[in-house]
Amino acid sequence: MLEVLNLTKKYGKTLANDDVSFTVNPGEIGVLIGPNGAGKSTTIKCVSGLLRFNGNISICGNPNKSIEAKKCFGYIPELPAPIESLTVYEHMEFMGRAYKVENWAEKAEILLKRFEMDDKKKKLGSELSKGMQQKLSICCAFLHDPKVILMDEPLIGLDPYAIKELKAMLLEKRDEGCSILVSTHMLDSVQGLWDRALIMMDGKIVAIRTRTEIENTGEDLEELFFSITEGGRTGGDEE
Repeated sequence: MLEVLNLTKKYGKTLANDDVSFTVNPGEIGVLIGPNGAGKSTTIKCVSGLLRFNGNISICGNPNKSIEAKKCFGYIPELPAPIESLTVYEHMEFMGRAYKVENWAEKAEILLKRFEMDDKKKKLGSELSKGMQQKLSICCAFLHDPKVILMDEPLIGLDPYAIKELKAMLLEKRDEGCSILVSTHMLDSVQGLWDRALIMMDGKIVAIRTRTEIENTGEDLEELFFSITEGGRTGGDEE
């Protein structure tokens, strides 16, 4: 489970996250959606432990910066940053050994093949295209079977086949009981994928909807999204 409570983050006098609270339950895909500059990436970076913040964030019941939390979550950043001097396979070996993954080599082979990277194992990080870097980042994040997965604009740079595989893998991990949070500004890219939608604007979560609520009320998520992001915050939507 991922729990964020009263997350506040400032850059100098700029308030990037303003008292943000939400939960992504086991077996649930949450999408953090909003326009550029809404505070989505800052939220993801705080959750992943890359930024200092005020508030409380727990991953699998542990403080997000603890070793216990780091063991059970995987993070896919918006901009992949492979180690230039390591090969694709050496990246997988590093992750496998760092997380003490049993049969890491076998699992690495399966992931690399699934993302059409099995013939790129000897390529250095510096030789990879943006799309291949992204696919390597995904493979590294999934190798240790995380219970919580954080993804910041994960579909950017991927080819159609890789997008199809990533979406299929996310649904598989959800069915295994993972808590998954995907940040994006492109609502159509996550249609049919989400269980909980978190709409962000001006550093705040201004609306939360579950798929069940949308289906029961007949509300249109896209219309709600644009009414908020283009027309300003609507009353009574925050939870």
